[in-house]
Amino acid sequence: MGGILQDYLPLVVFIGVATVIGLALLVAPFLVAYQQPDPEKLSAYECGFNAFDDARMKFDVRFYLVAILFIIFDLEVAFLFPWAVAFGKLGLAGFWSMMVFLGVLTVGFAYEWKKGALEWD
Repeated sequence: MGGILQDYLPLVVFIGVATVIGLALLVAPFLVAYQQPDPEKLSAYECGFNAFDDARMKFDVRFYLVAILFIIFDLEVAFLFPWAVAFGKLGLAGFWSMMVFLGVLTVGFAYEWKKGALEWD
C-alpha cells in the first residue's frame, strides 16, 4: 500500500503547489490594489462615450452580417487545417468535398458583399 501512495506523492505535491499559487494570485490583487479609483477609471471606456439610450435599441443589419462573415472565415480556417494535414490520405472524394464546402462559404461571402456588409458609410 505504501508503494501506491508513494507513486501518487508527486501528483499530490503538484496539486498542492497549484492550489497555493492559485490562491495567492486570487488574494494578491486585494492586498496590493489601489482602493480609491479616480473618476477617469470609473468612466465609460468600452465605446468611448457615456450611454445615452436604451440598451435594447435596434442595430443595423450590417453588424449581424459582419458576425456572419466572421463565422464564415472562422469555419473555413477550422476545417482547412485538418483537411490540409490529411490531404494525401483523403483522395479525390476528400478534395471535392472540401471544394463544395468552400463553394458554400463563397456563396455566403458573396451574399455579404451584395448586402453591403463590407462597406461602412
